Amino acid sequence: MRIAVLSGKGGTGKTLVSVNLSCAAEKAVYVDSDVEEPNGHLFLKPEITGKQPVTVTVPEVDMDKCTGCRKCVDFCKYNALALIRDRFLFFYEVCHSCGGCILFCPQKALTEKQREIGTIEEGRSGNVTVLTGCLNTGEVSGVPIIKGLMNKLPEEANIVIDCPPGSACIVMESIRQADYCILVTEPTLFGTHNLAMVYDLVRLFDKPFGAVLNKCLSEENPAEQFCIEHRINILAKIPYDEELGRLNSKGHIAVRESKQYRELFCNLLEAVTKEAAL
Repeated sequence: MRIAVLSGKGGTGKTLVSVNLSCAAEKAVYVDSDVEEPNGHLFLKPEITGKQPVTVTVPEVDMDKCTGCRKCVDFCKYNALALIRDRFLFFYEVCHSCGGCILFCPQKALTEKQREIGTIEEGRSGNVTVLTGCLNTGEVSGVPIIKGLMNKLPEEANIVIDCPPGSACIVMESIRQADYCILVTEPTLFGTHNLAMVYDLVRLFDKPFGAVLNKCLSEENPAEQFCIEHRINILAKIPYDEELGRLNSKGHIAVRESKQYRELFCNLLEAVTKEAAL
């Protein structure tokens, strides 16, 4: 089963839920697809067993063959290519690696080369296999790294995907193969606004889903009200708890330190498993 954990904004507790849900399983794979700022490793502290680069295909020009016809420049709708007098310019940041410029060059002056944009690390933390994607600083899109992570997933396993916050392309790629989505939110108007954003996303992808309400207080909870109004199943409520805050701030995993939270996340895993089977 592949469980994607989402939130419309950072700081709601998405990684808290993902890490503890992974550790609550008898055996699991934790996937950190928040490639711009992965932090699951701060809690799981995996022993690294492998690391591989992730590359994308980009064009390289041979100016001895180039006649300045500009067909490649005219073809590229992303303006990744420019020819100024006899100087050929290439802007890696906006290239989509489609390869069309290479196909359109009548002189075959353009060829393919690989450019590294990030890495994928593999590791182990107790009962959890850890896969972490990391995008190099300054790169525009982490989608190729997320695709690389998804290609590494085993067929039969409890897989928890710690998605990037928001609802952009990298989030869509993270949930594309998920069997179930958990929407993590907090009891604020801002949190509720962003819950609505990922709620629309999972409905667009037609994924089964439920919500986890984090930092719950005895006061009015607008996120809970949103779930009630939209008939979203509330899978679990995590209290606003100083002890949990201390564990989290020290990089500890609650299910490995607290009987109370082991029970909470084991129940959450059981609830998700039942929901996904419906």
